[in-house]
Amino acid sequence: MKKTGAWLVRDALEKLKIKFTFGIPGVHNTELYDELNKSTSIKPILVTHEGCGAFMAEIQGRLADAESGHMSAMAIVPAAGAAYASTGIGEAFLDGIPMLVIAAGTRTDTGHSYQLHQMDQVAMMKPITKFATTVETLDQIQPTLYKAWQKALEGEPGPVFVEIPVNLLLFAREIKALPSVPGLPKTPVIDLSAVERAATLLQKAKKPGLFIGWGAKGAAKQVQQLAEQLGMPVATSLQGAGCFPANHPLHAGFAIGQHAVPASENAFADCDCLLAVGVRFGEIATGSFGMQVPDNLIHIDINKEVFSANYPAKIALHGDSAEVLDQLQAKITVKPTDSSKLAKQIANDKKAYLNEWLAHKNTKNRVNPARFFQQLRSTIDDDALVVADDGNHTFLTAELMPIHCVGGFISPTDFNCMGYCVPAAIGAKLAQPKRTVVGIVGDGCLMMTGLELVTAVKHQLGVMLFIFNDGELSQISQAQHLPYNRKTCTTLPEVNMQGLAIMAGAEYISIENDGQLAEAMAKAKRLSESDKPVLIDVKIDYSKQTRFTKGILKTNLKRIELGDKARMISRAVVRKVTG
Repeated sequence: MKKTGAWLVRDALEKLKIKFTFGIPGVHNTELYDELNKSTSIKPILVTHEGCGAFMAEIQGRLADAESGHMSAMAIVPAAGAAYASTGIGEAFLDGIPMLVIAAGTRTDTGHSYQLHQMDQVAMMKPITKFATTVETLDQIQPTLYKAWQKALEGEPGPVFVEIPVNLLLFAREIKALPSVPGLPKTPVIDLSAVERAATLLQKAKKPGLFIGWGAKGAAKQVQQLAEQLGMPVATSLQGAGCFPANHPLHAGFAIGQHAVPASENAFADCDCLLAVGVRFGEIATGSFGMQVPDNLIHIDINKEVFSANYPAKIALHGDSAEVLDQLQAKITVKPTDSSKLAKQIANDKKAYLNEWLAHKNTKNRVNPARFFQQLRSTIDDDALVVADDGNHTFLTAELMPIHCVGGFISPTDFNCMGYCVPAAIGAKLAQPKRTVVGIVGDGCLMMTGLELVTAVKHQLGVMLFIFNDGELSQISQAQHLPYNRKTCTTLPEVNMQGLAIMAGAEYISIENDGQLAEAMAKAKRLSESDKPVLIDVKIDYSKQTRFTKGILKTNLKRIELGDKARMISRAVVRKVTG
């Protein structure tokens, strides 16, 4: 049978149960887009920018059923398209999210050099993907795509990149046979003797605790059972904030240490054995590595390279988190621990921290973040998905917004891309159209990718996008305050947010103070439920710092030598006096 490479790609994607592709067609991939248009199971989505398309594909990888192996794909043009997409690809790579990127390549059958978009795409993509290759012949297309798909899901997931030259996509040639679709990759074999040692260590501990990251998402049931069995408080990393329900009495909150919320800091104050699941102990998770970890650290992860990278693990358990925790729980023989005292302490600390925020006054009569999140929590369902961008609003969300369902909070973390929220919220709504999707986006982040709102309007995706509007890049401007007493390049130009909504065809609501919250959110929810994207302009009060910001500032100040510290403080004082 004679087939084009474009037909082979479509056939492979259909067999892999890919539901969406994201990208922009160009001269090198028009044949592929024509094939995708014929598909009854794949919907190609035109985006305004390939970086936004990559964020859409990335969040769908986060939302995919772990058992199905489903993910989304990108269909992009060479060079420029790949470079633009690299922001979302890098995010997927550092955050461990599967994504299949298919880029057209320049012709390989003419002998000409300096073709349009001709460059070594594989060399560009290798540092930010698990697997990157160029297909050289027609019969390699499907085997290569299947291999890439397996690589994306193997071990710690991640993005993969396949370049297919345009001449292979365009021209029909004889194909002898089509390869079969492979199964899902196997998980690592668990070291049962190490599991036995970990169980002994946990059962001997006086105050054990659980610290979970994104890698614990598929093990929420096991985490809860083990926490209840041993009476352990549960703290989360930023990515792990949606991996354990905040309305569980043992949920202590975001982070551990001086950058953590008070309930977590107090619950883990005397922790003598820490069980870490699916967390890398990266810079954000540890508050710039200021987190103190007990000697008895048991670390579970699918990626063995994370073990002892920053904190030495007494016992490292390599494997799928759910499978390892199943084995670990089978070895726990003690009777369930009474955790009522701990639960009461956590509840009291949470209430006190919330009251501290509610009592905070600002001179400009702007929206109090705690009151905003209180109202949002009461407005949306427990299974709603909250997507936060990168900035001060990220940590406000992590500290003040209780997430009640597993997988209910998503934010870019290790690659830390600004501009993530708007396209990611759109991608989430495409993947799960019946679910309420809420975006929390800073005004600076919105300026990067806000035009993607037209995609939400085109596809009638009722996302609610709350803009935390303060006219600054606040996370950095707050960090500038102490050492510089200046705000350099962190004050934003004034933007007419309503004009942006009108341009895109979206709905617009303004919230200028606390008294408008209830009515405005109820209206936004009604509009979103009628498939209308809504831009909600929130005049937010950023005058109170988060615990995270205070904690990392303390940690980093302690590391600065006395002479340098004195110079920075004196400079700030002089600038304050002289203006």
